[in-house]
Amino acid sequence: MRRKSHTPPSPLPQRHGVDPVRVRLPAAGTWGTVREHLVERLSGAGDGVVDGMFDAGRIVGADGRPVAGDAPYVPGLFVWFHRDLPDEVPVPFPLEVVHRDEHIVVADKPHFLATTPRGSHVAETALARLRREQDLPALTAAHRLDRLTAGLVLFTVRPEERGAYQTLFRDRLVRKEYEAVAPYDPALPLPRTVRSRIVKERGVLTAREVRGETNAVSRVELVEHRDRPGEPGGLARYRLTPATGQTHQLRVHMAALGLPILGDPLYPEVTAPVPAGDFRRPLQLLARSLEFTDPVTGEEHRFRSGRVLAAWASYERWAAGTYDGPSDGQ
Repeated sequence: MRRKSHTPPSPLPQRHGVDPVRVRLPAAGTWGTVREHLVERLSGAGDGVVDGMFDAGRIVGADGRPVAGDAPYVPGLFVWFHRDLPDEVPVPFPLEVVHRDEHIVVADKPHFLATTPRGSHVAETALARLRREQDLPALTAAHRLDRLTAGLVLFTVRPEERGAYQTLFRDRLVRKEYEAVAPYDPALPLPRTVRSRIVKERGVLTAREVRGETNAVSRVELVEHRDRPGEPGGLARYRLTPATGQTHQLRVHMAALGLPILGDPLYPEVTAPVPAGDFRRPLQLLARSLEFTDPVTGEEHRFRSGRVLAAWASYERWAAGTYDGPSDGQ
């Protein structure tokens, strides 16, 4: 049996709630030095960036000491460094903690805040914020919500327990309920269960439905509807219950029903990107509740978001981008 390789602990502390980058040098390669490999591997960082990091002693080994740029290439060697954080516009909405114990943290994430560091969103993410605000540097995410979706996200306090909670989501043992505001179609019979096959290709903004074996199942229920002056049909509030977790699943299924969720920049059509810092007209999709049996304590959990979707609270002000209701309405 192949023995699992040991990963040494990071010699660098977190910065702003963000872990340092860890790189393991590949077993096979023709590089003569550590620098040659990192220059090739981090080519997107720009000319001279890697050399500058070596010169500043920012690339370190397992002992925390700077690695010289001309250090011989050693297959399997680990090195660490902190990335240069991108300029990020702070998301000006609160990240509420609805539950915290020695095992988990459940947060009520606002719209526009990414769950975990990725791409241009690093320190301004729910995970980094919670690590700083709750003084929990080992906190990790058990699952993710889209950056544009608000609502409940589960985090684990102890890294060794993360797998147990992730397994709940993998095995579909978490009941998730969402809420959305979208057009009302009196001719569409509801409730109904939507089944399709959804694929999301790397580098493509949108997911799409294709022929083939079903991998996406969503229950769509009408909660209530109201007239909207000047618009046929009006607006409705929907309860959405996904049985699976494909990327953008609820957004794709609602658009396929002819009920695109208000504020969706991708479905049914991709719209022009908004400038950084434009937090008007958030996507009207909310992860309303999470229910599961705690795999560590055996406790039955039921958590519910206290947020109000802005377009339902005041459609006119949401559409104008001037909604300034309670903080839980963002």
